[in-house]
Amino acid sequence: MDLRGKIKASPAARYGLAVLIAGLSFLLRLGLDGVFPPGFPYVTFFPAVVVCAYFLGLRPAILCATLCGLAAWYFFIPPAGVFNFSFPVLLTLVFYVFVVAVDIFFIDGMRQALDQLRGERERYRQLAESRDLLYRELHHRVSNNLQVAGALLRLQGQGVSDADARHVLDQAGARIEVIAQIQRELHNAVGEPVPFRVFAEALLASAAAAAGARVALTLEGGDEPLHPDQATPVTLVMLESFNNALEHGFGEGGEGQVRVSLEQAGLTHLLTVCNDGAAPPPGFDPARSKSLGLRIVRAMAQQLGGRFEMAREDGWTVCRLSYAPRRDPL
Repeated sequence: MDLRGKIKASPAARYGLAVLIAGLSFLLRLGLDGVFPPGFPYVTFFPAVVVCAYFLGLRPAILCATLCGLAAWYFFIPPAGVFNFSFPVLLTLVFYVFVVAVDIFFIDGMRQALDQLRGERERYRQLAESRDLLYRELHHRVSNNLQVAGALLRLQGQGVSDADARHVLDQAGARIEVIAQIQRELHNAVGEPVPFRVFAEALLASAAAAAGARVALTLEGGDEPLHPDQATPVTLVMLESFNNALEHGFGEGGEGQVRVSLEQAGLTHLLTVCNDGAAPPPGFDPARSKSLGLRIVRAMAQQLGGRFEMAREDGWTVCRLSYAPRRDPL
């Protein structure tokens, strides 16, 4: 709370300060009486009224203006020591009343406008905090619900006798849990989108640990956040390409190098996932593969309006996703 706010909380203090300011302005004018030539009865009283109007409000300012006007009339308008009712004196008093009325009117109006603006700003701040809180809560609940759905699928799979069906349910549950993890990692604690590189590193490390693979992981680029509509498909393509390297390139418990990069400059963004593991079998065509992972990758590339390619280059298996970024605000 600022000075005006503290003073405003106590009406007695406001009126007391108005009297004090009027008295100080009178003492100052009295001390300067020998310095000023005749004709300056209000020189210290106008500033006193302005200060009261700004800090104390309308009624204390009127009280201060009244006390200052009476003091100037009695002590500093000739003949001093009497309340003279001559025409020149009344004209001087009318001038004083007009000036202080204008000062009080405009300053009090400005003060009220500032108070209203301050109140509106506080209201908008509270609304923004409430919106952010609701957003984070919704985001958290969506992630939790997805994770519960994935866990339920895995649990259901444990009760299925058919090995293929059990495997399918287990994979579906795992992928839903991955989507839930993506939703959690996309934003920081205050709901702001984080750079792709930050959450990609956490997701890939988690996937490598889950597979029990010893991977030397290198990440490049991805210094900007992904658009919310593109974050999940791009990240799923990255994870499916990474898991494909762990499963088919390195094998169970294998080791090797994986390089992940995301170029976000220009009209087309390019995600690249490379591994130095085993090459795909001769004649392998990712566009015709029946693998669930590659079908998911193709579906995600189609959703992005992009293109997915997979090739063997200089001893590396290279997966590339190119797509046009969304440019509307995050």
